[in-house]
Amino acid sequence: RSSDLAVEDVLGPLNQLLGGCREVVQKQVCDDVSRRLATLQQMWQNGKLSPSVRKRMKILVQELQVQHWDAADEIHRSLMVDHVNEVSQWMVGVKRLIAEARNLPVEAADTPKGDGR
Repeated sequence: RSSDLAVEDVLGPLNQLLGGCREVVQKQVCDDVSRRLATLQQMWQNGKLSPSVRKRMKILVQELQVQHWDAADEIHRSLMVDHVNEVSQWMVGVKRLIAEARNLPVEAADTPKGDGR
């Protein structure tokens, strides 16, 4: 059941990733992403996001945690197409986070990556 999804399960990893980006990414970019994640959190907690959006965000975060950037990007795009009214205020922040995380040096992203082959 999607009501079992806790906002922390999505926001925790996103904020962690943002923390990794803060070392190398411009402060104003990080602050903007941070504000948008706060909007996501608020909408989630106020019941403004449909089960489908919450479920897909959970999957998006799982893809980010294993550094499947393209898969995460794909989910972000599908959310923009299918649920633009729900996600438009904050998804640009998630998109930026995916883009910045993709460019991070491996150790900053902080998840094992294998030998790069």
